[in-house]
Amino acid sequence: MTTNNTQSQVYDVVIMGAGIGGVCQARHLLLNIPNIKIALVDPRPEERTDRDMKVGESTVEISTLMICKELGLYDYMIENHPPKFGLNFHWAKEAGKTENTEDYYHIWTVKQPPLASVLINRPKFERDLLRMNQDMGAEFYNGRVVDVDLTPGDELNTVHVKQGDRYLELKTKHVIDSAGRKFLIGRKTDNLITSPENLYGINNGSVWMRVRNVDRTIFHSGYDPYVCTCSHYYAANHWMGHGHWVWMLPTDTQNMELSIGLLYHHDIISPHSVNTKEKFYAFLEANHNVVYRLLKSGEEVDFHHWPRIAHKSKQMYSQDNWYIIGDAAAIFDPFYSQGLTMMSFQIESVTEIIRAKLAGEANAKEKCALYNKFALNMIDRTNVLVSRHEKQIGDASIMTWRMYLENIWWFKMLIPMFVGKWHLDLDFLKNVVAKPGRLYVVQIMNAVYEHLDELVERKANIGFLHTHIADQLPFGFTMSNDFDNFLHLTKYEPQRANIYVSIQWSHFFVALWYLKFLWKAYGLKGVLSPHNLKHVFALFKAFLEAAWDHLIFRIKTKNIPGNSIIANIRQEFKNYRAPAKLEPWLEEVTEASNGNVTTQSRELVKAEV
Repeated sequence: MTTNNTQSQVYDVVIMGAGIGGVCQARHLLLNIPNIKIALVDPRPEERTDRDMKVGESTVEISTLMICKELGLYDYMIENHPPKFGLNFHWAKEAGKTENTEDYYHIWTVKQPPLASVLINRPKFERDLLRMNQDMGAEFYNGRVVDVDLTPGDELNTVHVKQGDRYLELKTKHVIDSAGRKFLIGRKTDNLITSPENLYGINNGSVWMRVRNVDRTIFHSGYDPYVCTCSHYYAANHWMGHGHWVWMLPTDTQNMELSIGLLYHHDIISPHSVNTKEKFYAFLEANHNVVYRLLKSGEEVDFHHWPRIAHKSKQMYSQDNWYIIGDAAAIFDPFYSQGLTMMSFQIESVTEIIRAKLAGEANAKEKCALYNKFALNMIDRTNVLVSRHEKQIGDASIMTWRMYLENIWWFKMLIPMFVGKWHLDLDFLKNVVAKPGRLYVVQIMNAVYEHLDELVERKANIGFLHTHIADQLPFGFTMSNDFDNFLHLTKYEPQRANIYVSIQWSHFFVALWYLKFLWKAYGLKGVLSPHNLKHVFALFKAFLEAAWDHLIFRIKTKNIPGNSIIANIRQEFKNYRAPAKLEPWLEEVTEASNGNVTTQSRELVKAEV
């Protein structure tokens, strides 16, 4: 392309897009690679407006760990963004009767979660973090990327930027696409998949808006002493219905700002029926009147409609030094807030690939290949978690059983994997993630979803599972307790949390869940069906394989402390001796007088006192 080059700079990394993915990636690189030279490019100014909003205001445990722990932003998040107390789910007891919260069946979060989560005011977060990155040395170009020249191997890439009436060329060793649905690299490399048949049939759209100064008592008074020890309002509330769900997320504590959105499936709800603010209001009034009343109680801020949501990438990280993260890489459905979760894994992987390549490490290419394989694997697994929602999501019995199973995968395997940084360990990726059948807890989900479709068709009631209650599987199983106790032992360093024991017992309890499900849905005949028993035996086989891995891990790490910092504190404390007396409080007092220093005795000081 022809350019009027007023500036040409060379960087280690150019990040296209300064949304949540771009600013988080930049900070992670700056914290982990000394003296790295980074540029961020975005058409939005530094002081972007409060109307600059998109889907994704809710974090879960992994994305909170990324933002707060890995980026060092605990204090900032506490001081600037609302807390979040888990996920609540609501199904109307009777169609057409949704005036009040009491008209719904509920899964409430019942207690303070062991790992915190936060709700994000996206414009504020992105403004503030961009400023922090600039203070750390990153450069920001307020311009639009008009083209990117990707080169083979380690040759410099070129990002062409239009800034006002001039064009800039930014040369870079590594280029990251975090520009969201502009798909800068996706379209450049024919890397994008959008057809529902290649996305497990997911064909959905979204409508959402924000309002301020709502009357939250329309939703709940806040008084519920016998059910929970946390806030119902400051949670991610999901209002469920046939072929859709509605989110309700508070994003600000000062002006009672609320994000309310609809995720709908095209097979059930036409995009044309909800594509304006008036139609969205009408939909809520008819299907979730309590949410409609809440929305109408506030002052409108903005309105958005995306007729199509789901997409994914064929490749995430290239040996040619380009990378795709965040919404540019994949999104399917914000149901479990998995977009920011995938982004968290992506950020750490990209930083490690770039660090290894800049350092000239011999295994840098192997890391790129395996991390890419893991990322694509995770995309598909996350995709499965929201497949077949169109028929199942409005059925409280079916969905509570389904969500219970999916939460085992989340709490018992994915969280310890992130905490222990196992997604960055090459041996783990080669021996576990890359081998079909090793994580059968994920493979069984397709089989279960087929069962659930059949149960929906015959309107079966198989009971109600509550994700947060501990008496539904044997042996006192709960979602919040981890098998390795890594939270209580602060095993936060890489490869300290025992992922193998998590894999082991996850498969065991999924097997128990599956047997209970078969019994409730089909009776003894379903339990003894050869087709179903095949899955049960596969789960127990995976349990035994992981038990062996667990034993080997225990032997290898026998003399390694769970947390080296705490181990050092304990070692230092062996030299501790309780003080026998107070230290001398004041030996002498010096004071300056006319440039001369005089000394007063302790007795004089005592006398003055």
